[in-house]
Amino acid sequence: MTGWPDQPVIYEINTAVWLDELSRASGRPVTLAGVGAADWDAAVPAGVDAVWLMGVWGRSPAGLALANANAELQASFADALPDVRRTDVIGSPYCVRRYVVDAGFGGPDGLAVARAALAARGARLILDYVPNHVAPDHPWVTSRPELFVRGDADDIKADPGGWMAAAGQVLAHGRDPYFPPWPDVVQLDAFSPALRAATADVLTDIAGQCDGIRCDMAMLMTNQVFARTWGGRTGPAPDGEFWPTVLAELRARHPETVMIAEAYWDMEWVLQQQGFNFCYDKRLYDRILGQDASTVRDHLRADLSYQSRLVRFLENHDEPRIASCLPRDAERAAAVAVATLPGATLWHEGQFEGRRVRPPVFLSRRPEEAPDVELGGWYRRLLAAVDSHQVRAGAWRLLEAGGWPDNQSCASLAAWSWAGDGGGDRHLVVVNLSGRPAQARIPLDWPDLPGRSWRLTEILGPGVFARDGGELARPGLFVDLGPWQFHLLALQ
Repeated sequence: MTGWPDQPVIYEINTAVWLDELSRASGRPVTLAGVGAADWDAAVPAGVDAVWLMGVWGRSPAGLALANANAELQASFADALPDVRRTDVIGSPYCVRRYVVDAGFGGPDGLAVARAALAARGARLILDYVPNHVAPDHPWVTSRPELFVRGDADDIKADPGGWMAAAGQVLAHGRDPYFPPWPDVVQLDAFSPALRAATADVLTDIAGQCDGIRCDMAMLMTNQVFARTWGGRTGPAPDGEFWPTVLAELRARHPETVMIAEAYWDMEWVLQQQGFNFCYDKRLYDRILGQDASTVRDHLRADLSYQSRLVRFLENHDEPRIASCLPRDAERAAAVAVATLPGATLWHEGQFEGRRVRPPVFLSRRPEEAPDVELGGWYRRLLAAVDSHQVRAGAWRLLEAGGWPDNQSCASLAAWSWAGDGGGDRHLVVVNLSGRPAQARIPLDWPDLPGRSWRLTEILGPGVFARDGGELARPGLFVDLGPWQFHLLALQ
């Protein structure tokens, strides 16, 4: 598909786990080419613009052997899946041997069928790319050692966990600047012009199979971070940055491909400037889980041009299940906030059903958990309502909630409005991000409010309120919300 929306809603599916469950339910192996129409319908909830099939690429046998030999990993598998079997462990999707769809998932032909099925439902396809490292049995390890961070025999002696011997070369294991090396991957050299050209070729090939690409740990390839991690181990930093060089080549061939950066360490703005359409908003995630509305409001004071290119989320395959982190009412309040902010939003398969166990990405099976049918219906209504009411259309504005000298519970509230272009629909969102009741006055600054009565309708519930426009403007809409309650209002 073409024509990405400005604020896409993305639904992440763990491909291996999903196909395993479909296979067990049908009593036969199901690949991407054999997914039934009803299952594709379920994979594209109303209001979703894109589906991220996480982990479709061929996994590394060498990486799998290392995982099976790692006692710490094995313990994590058993912790998530107490009856784990050896056949459940298929290796990491981020230890990529080749960027070719795993044959067990249906290969390239199966992916093409999946892309067509999604397009028929109005959804785009997102796939992964891992720029920082490859599997130890990736063809480049033997054919193109110049693409890697290289050392010598003394490095292996001094740090055997950080280096490996391959094809007569000593190559570094992949890492970031803050943690020990990952023993199942080999570090690519972001400063190498040859790697930049090779990366552009691989991304171009991936872009021919999908509509968007999510780049794992994208900040590791910036000159700043790579030099901090590998300074002195490679050639000097080039004048140009990695991503602008690579993305210029990609966009010359696939200009409509949307690029999404997994980004941390306050590198979001840098990566946006280097060419990514969207970057993870981990800061908002942390602040929502911190249950401090003031830090959420401060975060939302950032320039709208920056915020509109962030990916808001409550969970993904790297984060704990939100149901295991927040009480039910708090989760709903947080979900309303995420669903109605500017930027892209990301939702994780199983989140709607209240799953609490996040299986390691090495596994193809997850434990049985009874789905929370009521919660699942609520999440689907939320996404569908935000879409059908065009809540996120037009101009967004952060609102200020004011209290009284003897009542400052307004500090627990976060509020914002949307105004459709050309006097279109207007919406108001107020969320109590605390476990305490909160009251406030919230002035609305639309100049046409005074002089008439307005109707405020809860789009997720039965509430309808009539309010005088002059009062809405000054002193503002009065709100009284219990712990974790919210308003999602249409103003008419």
